[in-house]
Amino acid sequence: MGSYRDARLRLPREDIDLPEDRGCLRLVLAVPLVALYVPAAYTCCLALAMRPASPYDQMREDARFMGGFSVFLCLLGLLITVTPLYRRTMGRWWFAAPVLIAATAYARARTV
Repeated sequence: MGSYRDARLRLPREDIDLPEDRGCLRLVLAVPLVALYVPAAYTCCLALAMRPASPYDQMREDARFMGGFSVFLCLLGLLITVTPLYRRTMGRWWFAAPVLIAATAYARARTV
């Protein structure tokens, strides 16, 4: 009877952490992240496309603002990604995109 009880305890438990349940959960959790990262990427591209003519041009300040706003959106998305629910469910690649976008936007805001 003891071996039967041990085998029964080793059976996989059904809970929320099953791999087949994570597919839909990943899609649902990706919605707020995509809603933050798409505008961040767009503002980063706008900051990269701006070419101020002189150091006193208003476009220079606009490019700095766009770079800073992009960094803010990326940091907000990273704060959401660090929460335990996201960390357990989402992969590590969700950290790569905002870090790359934020680094590019920060470099553009500093070098305008």
